[in-house]
Amino acid sequence: MKRSYIAFAVLLTIACAEEQAPIVYQAVPVTRRDVVVSASAAGSVEPVTTVDVKSKASGEIIEVLVETGDAVRPGQRLVRVDQRQPQNALTQAEADLEVAQAQLTNAESQARRAEELYGTKSITEQEYETARLQQANAKASLVRAQRSLEDARISFEDTDVRAAISGVIIQRNVEVGTVISSATREVGGGSVLLQMANLDTVQVRSLVDETDIGKIQPGMDVTITVDAYPNRPFRGQVLKIEPIAQTAQNVTMFPVLVRIENREGLLRPGMNAEVEMHVGSVQNVLTVPNAALRTQRDVGSAAMVLGIDPDVVQQQLAMARETQQTREGGQATLGGTTASDATPTNVYRTPDGREIPLPEGVTADQVQALFARVQSGGFQNMSDADRALMRRLRPPGGGPGPGGAERQRRTQTSSLMGAEYIVFVLREGQPTAVAIRTGLTDLDYSEVRNGLTDADTVLILPSASLMQSQAEWSERMNRMGGGGIPGVQRQTGSQPSGR
Repeated sequence: MKRSYIAFAVLLTIACAEEQAPIVYQAVPVTRRDVVVSASAAGSVEPVTTVDVKSKASGEIIEVLVETGDAVRPGQRLVRVDQRQPQNALTQAEADLEVAQAQLTNAESQARRAEELYGTKSITEQEYETARLQQANAKASLVRAQRSLEDARISFEDTDVRAAISGVIIQRNVEVGTVISSATREVGGGSVLLQMANLDTVQVRSLVDETDIGKIQPGMDVTITVDAYPNRPFRGQVLKIEPIAQTAQNVTMFPVLVRIENREGLLRPGMNAEVEMHVGSVQNVLTVPNAALRTQRDVGSAAMVLGIDPDVVQQQLAMARETQQTREGGQATLGGTTASDATPTNVYRTPDGREIPLPEGVTADQVQALFARVQSGGFQNMSDADRALMRRLRPPGGGPGPGGAERQRRTQTSSLMGAEYIVFVLREGQPTAVAIRTGLTDLDYSEVRNGLTDADTVLILPSASLMQSQAEWSERMNRMGGGGIPGVQRQTGSQPSGR
């Protein structure tokens, strides 16, 4: 009695599983539109090059000639340091030079007289050599005096701190009366008097999320907006992507430098900026909603929601891939050729030129008869033998066949932001799985590069129904993998004793 009840429950479960829920989907025509892809980030304006203005002279600041915000040109005087000590050193060097010149003149006269006396043998050779040595020492003293004078003059000139480049004063660190140290004589590097930068070109250091960093390339056009000029966008270009990421609050981001021309001087260091990097854009292209895109993993469950046998869907996709492989390999299509037309025994060639490898024991006539039955009766009326034959015709693993994985990888990486997906399309009133290749994609739509036309209509499945179908499909596969009658789970615990 108990076994009869269990058998009845099994049959009831199978019957309920066979009942199909109402097919609910939204049919959306394939339309043409513009697709613009961008990556947004926040950052701040900063100068490209900042120069710390220091003084080679040390002492008290007696005059500051510029304020922050002043535009300066190369050679313009910025700060003056106390000149009394450098002035005294310069005066002393000038006097030492005069003494050295007089000593050289005197030594040269003595050397000439010594040469005349040595010619008449009036002095000894040693006295003659001593006169020549005194002349050489006088020349050396003159050179030392000239060098000292030049150093003193440079030290005096260094008391006037001048701009090395053209730019804008962005920071002032000293006031009149401040005592500073020399940048060339002190171990600490000296005091920073001012900071200046050339603001004709500025940059924005923005932080881009790691999920978007793969889309960014140096040279990309960028639109920058700042709060000070909300209605005036600025144009720039991506200059550099830093190699090391920064992590804040468990979010990984990469600094991206954007270079901007700032001839009018409107952008100032420290301004907050919103950066929009233009990854790509296309105009008037075929697009489908992103919600209609399916991957190889969820196409089976989506097919069940639509009431289509997943094996049939996989066979449709396999035939489409074989057609694509034929076209990419440059193989000639033979229009109108059927199984009876000089086709190899291990390959079935469809009327539109697609080639399907035949497993051992399957003939081209059997495949042609199968497709004829499917075309006349539809997928829902297939017999168990037809479904078994469909599964045998599918490439191993349900993939694109030999070499298909590598071909798919090349296809996906050959275009910017391109990928391969599967959509369900209404063809002659019936949902049909079609493999497509997408291009640029935004949050809502994706560009369709091949696989669809303007006349197609794609199906959008409700997410709740699809998730439920995925769970049912996974449960069904787990049950069938346990052996026995489909729908009956294999018991792993101890069996109850029968009555």
